Amino acid sequence: MQSATRSGFRRAYETVQVDPQRFLKQVNRTHKLPIRAWRDMFYLGEDVITPIANRIIKSATKTAALEGMGLGMGGMLTIVPDAGILSAITIRMLQKLSLIHGFEYTTDDEVGELWMAAASAAGLDLGRDFVEKQAIERLVPRIIDRIAVKVGAEVAEKWSGRLIPVISAGFGGALNYYFVRSWGRRAQKHLLARHRAVRSQRLLDLPVVPSSGRPQLHPAR
Repeated sequence: MQSATRSGFRRAYETVQVDPQRFLKQVNRTHKLPIRAWRDMFYLGEDVITPIANRIIKSATKTAALEGMGLGMGGMLTIVPDAGILSAITIRMLQKLSLIHGFEYTTDDEVGELWMAAASAAGLDLGRDFVEKQAIERLVPRIIDRIAVKVGAEVAEKWSGRLIPVISAGFGGALNYYFVRSWGRRAQKHLLARHRAVRSQRLLDLPVVPSSGRPQLHPAR
């Protein structure tokens, strides 16, 4: 299970990518948001962001459940491809959640933060030093390795229900559903905390227009 998870996440990292600009247009078209770039999400409240994030998680869990039911028909023989597809679904969900909270992944630092969110979603607490002391090309594989160990230990026993083909279809669908949903909720909590911190700072930096009509910055607090 660890090997399948590690392989799946590494392939997903190299090949799966949500196009930020295309997704921005999609979100604007669907939700009518007054934004031109993802950084503008920091000026929107949680009452706007949270429902969209919930929809992203719900869509990913539904897709994962259907995929688990389909490949679950093969029992243990389909665990490796199932882990690969499940990893791709999870990575795309995390990328969309990151964008919705205002965080892109175009620089090395932003990619590192995205994978810190992935580690948090897996229930790992890596610490700030873990990220700051490593180059991105070494950081991501190390995070993936730790995720693989964590996930493998947690779900290998549960996936024993797939020993029986056909019957395991329902089991695989349910397991994938709860797996992606729990990851989504933990990632959402992590990203929302970061969003609040950045939003608070940016609101402090907004210019104040006094009666003179000349804009001034907020004083340092």
